Amino acid sequence: MSKIILITGASRGIGRAAAILCGERGWSVAVNYVGNHEAAEQTAEDVRKAGGQAITIQGDAAVEADVIAMFDKTKQQFGQLDGVVVNAGIVAPSLQLADMSAERLKRMFDVNVLGAYLCARESARRLSVERGGKGGSIVLVSSVASRIGSPFEYIDYAGSKAAVDTLALGLSKELGPQKVRVNAVRPGLVNTDIHASGGQPGRAQRLGVNTPFGRPGEASEIAEAIVWLLSDASSYTSGALLDVSGGR
Repeated sequence: MSKIILITGASRGIGRAAAILCGERGWSVAVNYVGNHEAAEQTAEDVRKAGGQAITIQGDAAVEADVIAMFDKTKQQFGQLDGVVVNAGIVAPSLQLADMSAERLKRMFDVNVLGAYLCARESARRLSVERGGKGGSIVLVSSVASRIGSPFEYIDYAGSKAAVDTLALGLSKELGPQKVRVNAVRPGLVNTDIHASGGQPGRAQRLGVNTPFGRPGEASEIAEAIVWLLSDASSYTSGALLDVSGGR
């Protein structure tokens, strides 16, 4: 059965891979992006080539009005949502906490925590059966960093993802009676350009050799877990924190 899915931060990396895999299922995908219009349009085109439908929607997940607008536009174009992937997130250059500015911390938590909560809140409003939705699935993209802590690198990022884990646990209990499943996927070291945005483009390859698998993961491997959680195949799975980390 075809589904309607909104994916935040879908112009690159894991979000992009998930969007294309949804397209392979024949699903309709709203591709949210914050700045890179060309990359978002390429993702949408690849979703269509894979067999799905796609639109692009610009918006900052940390801005409430943008979040509401992206949900409204998805409904206007495709109809009622079946699932949401809360994926938009950022990292910053490696630093110890003692050297992090308040501005960095605020931006990190605005995007990764406030943004995730705003998107999850709007998902709850749109999917809950008591609010006129038809139920569905919310997949939050967290990180193995939430249980490792990322010392000397990204303690702020790790903390933001720990908040996402807690969101998955709590919201799954709130929304279970509303026929909405909520789960989090926790990737490990994955070959995406998020590492370059943190000043370490080779980080995944450098550290991936130390994982039990001896390599970093690929965005497509994380996408498989996300799309499974969106699908009816995971109909009794909610409140799960699913590590997709090569055993890390």
